[in-house]
Amino acid sequence: MGDLLKEKLDQLQCHFTWSPQKETIDLDDMMYRLQDAIIFANKYQAASYNQLAFVNYLQGNSEEAIQNLKEAEKILRENHKDAFERNSIITYGNYAWVHYHMGQLAKAQSYLDKLEMICKPLTDGPRYTAMLPEVYGEKGWSLLSSAAPYYEEAVECFEKALEEDPNNTEWIMGKATVLSRLESFSGTPESHEWSQSVKYLRRVLELDPDDSMAMVLLALKLKRLSRKEEANELVEQALQKSSNDPYVLRYSAKFYREEGAVEKAIDLLKQALELIPHSCFMHHQIGMCYRVKLKKLGVRHSRSPATQQETELINKCKYHFGKASEGRPRTAIRPKLDFADICIRSGEYSKAEEIYNNLVKLEDIRPGNVQQICLGAGSFELYQKRSESSAISLFLKGVNIEYDSGERKKCKEQLEKWADKKLCYAPHDSRALSVRGLLYKMRGHKSKAIEYLEKALEMDHENEEYLSALSELRLSD
Repeated sequence: MGDLLKEKLDQLQCHFTWSPQKETIDLDDMMYRLQDAIIFANKYQAASYNQLAFVNYLQGNSEEAIQNLKEAEKILRENHKDAFERNSIITYGNYAWVHYHMGQLAKAQSYLDKLEMICKPLTDGPRYTAMLPEVYGEKGWSLLSSAAPYYEEAVECFEKALEEDPNNTEWIMGKATVLSRLESFSGTPESHEWSQSVKYLRRVLELDPDDSMAMVLLALKLKRLSRKEEANELVEQALQKSSNDPYVLRYSAKFYREEGAVEKAIDLLKQALELIPHSCFMHHQIGMCYRVKLKKLGVRHSRSPATQQETELINKCKYHFGKASEGRPRTAIRPKLDFADICIRSGEYSKAEEIYNNLVKLEDIRPGNVQQICLGAGSFELYQKRSESSAISLFLKGVNIEYDSGERKKCKEQLEKWADKKLCYAPHDSRALSVRGLLYKMRGHKSKAIEYLEKALEMDHENEEYLSALSELRLSD
């Protein structure tokens, strides 16, 4: 019975058959975020309970997962009296999987029977599921809240949901949110025409003028498009409507920090932290605010003692960046890099080196995160340790990852700057010649790239890296 049951379960649309797995999710962080969403995001409570059930299962808490699913079912019955069945497909699928993993095969089968009865009149497709807008929409939100590698798939889910229900603000907001994040990852300069998220955020506000989250997210996008007056009005309006919503507070704080109103940003973040005291995101944002204040003090001469104000700000930065990365070895890349940056500022080079060494060892993380690590660790090797070889290796690693980010661009700039300087006083340095060749290759200047790699090989005849790059270039036509 078990094998046949497993075949049926694999056909379901629910958290147990969607992409995110234990290895790609920071389970503790997601647990906190989902618990906060249940308290503050009323629209998405049932979906949050569904996802929380999956996280509890991954952590070995199957009984707790069943309780989460009971809460999701209760909310769906209250909120969707006339359309409960079509909204319960994911919840029932999760029930079936949890009971299966608990060894309760008869109960798992009973949920499959329920799903078959629900789905039969709704679809000509699989027996145990129906690809309805409600299913696509919840899958989109689940992927969006899981991890960045799933964002592209989340966009597709929201698009599928919107095909049948184009005015559903929940799914328009989902698509706007994920597009906004993808736009920020791409490293591409934004323009009003290019920014798809602006279009969808405006559409949300057309359909629901009181959506405070849409207001603050739109304000952040408009500020970057130099529409500052409208952006300011939107943030003020959102704070008036939702002064106790931690999500509105955190994005409003980000807006004010980027505008230079750091104290106002800190006040808003502290309000948000009172509402969700374990939030890693809030701690990171507060740390960034204190770092802005620290940078305003200017660069201190290495032999001069730190002022009391500087010491206080350094300690506040370290406290909040430390809190932001606590217990998150694989996912808190940015807070850890920021912590290392503060250690450099305070002269704690061995601590900074320890952080970079641990980050460089991480595997199977997002390409943009790898590039952030390469840039930070490479800069440390070059400017603090004076280790050109290690620095160049790290910058090259960042550049060679085919992901268009701001960090990749900065790695490339560091390589150009180093090669230019090196070739001024060591024109026959093979490493600098090969780097120059690689940079020409990236710009599409094939003949120049070949010329410099040949020069590099003249200086270092048997270097396999240069031979391989040269061979690849000569064969590429």
